[in-house]
Amino acid sequence: MRHGRSGRRLNRTASHRKALFTNMAASLIEHEQITTTLPKAKELRPIVEKLVTLGKRGDLHARRQAISRVGSDKLVQRLFDTIAPRYAERNGGYIRIMKAGFRHGDNAPMAVIEFVDRDVEAKGAADRARTEAEAPAEETEAA
Repeated sequence: MRHGRSGRRLNRTASHRKALFTNMAASLIEHEQITTTLPKAKELRPIVEKLVTLGKRGDLHARRQAISRVGSDKLVQRLFDTIAPRYAERNGGYIRIMKAGFRHGDNAPMAVIEFVDRDVEAKGAADRARTEAEAPAEETEAA
């Protein structure tokens, strides 16, 4: 019996789960909206909400804790400078989970997880920046 044990196992080892949620949290901070399965989204919500709370604290120790959990200085800077100030007056509830039907193939329940007051332009911004950087380089080669 598993009395008193919290969290879903998701058919993964502990290290695999830790890596999964680290990567998913990083993707959510970068894009502010991701699509995943419903159980993964429900497990990811408290992880990211605690990261936003660290961002609202804003001190050096909180920044170092966030870096150890996310693994990227650039994403932690975005979390502390952009995302956390957005929720300065909000006491929790930074993440929204919306059901998104079922996945073709295995019929797994899907969900969209996003920040409540998200920046709509954030999703795909990295791809747009990369293509814009490549476009002038291609034009100079053609000339």
